[in-house]
Amino acid sequence: MDKLLFGISGLPIGDGNTKFTYKTGIDYLSSIGLDAMELPFVRNVNVTSKNKDGIMDSKIKNNFYLSAHGSYYINLNADDLEKQEASLERIIKGAEALKSLSGRSLVFHPGFYLKDSKEETFNTIRDNLLKLPSINVDYRLETTGKGTQFGSLKENIELCKAVSNCKLCIDFSHIHARENGSLKSQDDFDRILNFVGEELGEDALYDLHIHMAGINYGEKGEKNHLPFLESDFPYKECIKSLIKFNAKGCIICESPMLKKDALLLKKIYSS
Repeated sequence: MDKLLFGISGLPIGDGNTKFTYKTGIDYLSSIGLDAMELPFVRNVNVTSKNKDGIMDSKIKNNFYLSAHGSYYINLNADDLEKQEASLERIIKGAEALKSLSGRSLVFHPGFYLKDSKEETFNTIRDNLLKLPSINVDYRLETTGKGTQFGSLKENIELCKAVSNCKLCIDFSHIHARENGSLKSQDDFDRILNFVGEELGEDALYDLHIHMAGINYGEKGEKNHLPFLESDFPYKECIKSLIKFNAKGCIICESPMLKKDALLLKKIYSS
């Protein structure tokens, strides 16, 4: 990609009277000027032999970017080894479905600390990620929104350095909530992007996958997503920083006002 693409998480809502499928959702989003959709594999992988061809037709016709969010039921640091194996199977199933659509990035939260130390958790998750097959899909590790969850920016970067087929999903809103409202100015975003470039190389900045939304948070971190205009998340400063670093890739909007806020981001970027 030679620029930033903009899209939404899940199916569009439209005017509220139309029920979209993946195929018609892609057509609709493209018609209003968006470039991408993140398929919600969060509870099940709902790409089948019946709908796959139609999705592919719309994807190709609209030159559309597809990613997917993996299962919510993933914990590569589960106490039970069978649950770790089941988590790996869920990741692989999602990746294979995305590959069947020539999709690019499978996003997921890798695990939880539970009773383990941060170091023990890191080592267990790393060892499990090393078991994932290389199938021409990027496994994207998403930054998490609570300090009690594994998945800080630093932890995920270290995993990407240790596991060659893993890349980042930077959820700036989660970082903002995890650090109790730490992102206030463009300098704060510059600091993050500079850190990513230093640790993973400049090429990582030209192949980003990003989540953004307004966010409600407290001392323990993330509570829920909000529209940008109802949150203190400085989305304009984030876009300015991405432009400064000549970032490329895809931004997925997770705001409750998916279409409106995704178009808002693209408008700021384009202007």
